[in-house]
Amino acid sequence: MCIALVVAAVGSIGAPLITSVATTFHVSLGSAQWTLTVALLSGAVATPVLGRLGAGPHRRATILVTLAVVVAGSALTVLPLPFAWLLAGRAAQGVGLGLTALMMGVARDHLPEERGAAVIALISVVSIMGVGVGYPLAALLAELGGVRAAYGLGLVVTAAALLTAWRSIPEAPEGRSARVDVAGAAVLAAALFLVLFLAGERSLWSRHLAVAAGLAVVAGVLLRVWAVVELRSTTPLVDVRAVRHPAVAGANLATFVGGVGMYLLLTLITRYAQTPQGAGYGFGLTTFVAGLVLIPFSVLGFVAGKLTPRVRKRIADPLLLAGSAVVVGGGFALFAAARSDLAELFVAMGVLGFGVGGFSAAMPGVILAVTPKSETSSAMSFNFVVRSVGYSLGSATGGLTLAAGTGPGRLVPDDSAYTTAALAGIGAMAITALTSLALARRRPSRTNP
Repeated sequence: MCIALVVAAVGSIGAPLITSVATTFHVSLGSAQWTLTVALLSGAVATPVLGRLGAGPHRRATILVTLAVVVAGSALTVLPLPFAWLLAGRAAQGVGLGLTALMMGVARDHLPEERGAAVIALISVVSIMGVGVGYPLAALLAELGGVRAAYGLGLVVTAAALLTAWRSIPEAPEGRSARVDVAGAAVLAAALFLVLFLAGERSLWSRHLAVAAGLAVVAGVLLRVWAVVELRSTTPLVDVRAVRHPAVAGANLATFVGGVGMYLLLTLITRYAQTPQGAGYGFGLTTFVAGLVLIPFSVLGFVAGKLTPRVRKRIADPLLLAGSAVVVGGGFALFAAARSDLAELFVAMGVLGFGVGGFSAAMPGVILAVTPKSETSSAMSFNFVVRSVGYSLGSATGGLTLAAGTGPGRLVPDDSAYTTAALAGIGAMAITALTSLALARRRPSRTNP
């Protein structure tokens, strides 16, 4: 669980510090945004590579080296160095986002089936729900001691994780081998860079639509080239044939669309809470107080994660995914209909957390039901790449929708723009629920549980 918290820390520390970074380092908000984007990018690229290495005999060494890289990157974010070094540190921290899939492989190899399934579900939940703790804590540290103190939180968490891993991570079972497809990794890195760049550079879509569309086409072509390279490789980075299995493909589609919707609501609520009351809506909360709105998200997410293993004995994983998607859609509906009181935001965030927690806990079961033990890390790493891209596009979708709803000369969007974004989120969760129901009809047989 400590290592799963690394993922949550890396993912959550960057978001509340963007304004502080811009002020401290005298850079634009767009440049400061890259402290978040570069971590997502390096994580998206590192995740399938680490997943492949984790499928081989050197999994323990892979985990320890990865954590050492993350600790080194955390140190760079704390030291009094120029902005470029901060970006380098955040990129190194982002490599840690690939650890979740490796820890799932450890749990599946070394724990009894029932306990292993419960631990895997909890790892998936913790890697997301920790944001509700990391976000407000990082914001508080930034207010009290500056941006370096806030990044110090990441250094403490990652150093503790490295020590824990050194003492407790076992060696991988014998008889496994894994080689990294360097060519496939390079093509995938280029494609993901373009996808995340386009998701982060919202102004490019509004000011240079033709350029943005052209880059999107290039990204699509690169992904197609990557799939061809993987199919022809004897040691693919990701087993594309396995990914094309209907259960796995459906699960990844649900993860992608669901990720767009889930992160969309997460960003909508926190931004709405911080909007000055002079806009005619919002509550003018500080970053720290707005971060406290995330606490119901984490608490109810953990509750859902703990309940899901018990519910799985009676309800199939795809049905749990569908039900969780409906719950998240309910959170969107609450936000769209009632947000004039701060308590209503807490309720909507709690509903979102419960839905995301259930979704995250049930997702590994859908994929691993048709995945051999030896391919656990690789299969789940691809799912986490899909989830990361979905989160990035969800954030971008929210930003673009609110930007479109911002009138000339205004600094904040109209209140109706939030309703429009919420309705888009309801549509995304409806697609996710229907995809999950389609998976439930297939009832795949388990493979080497």
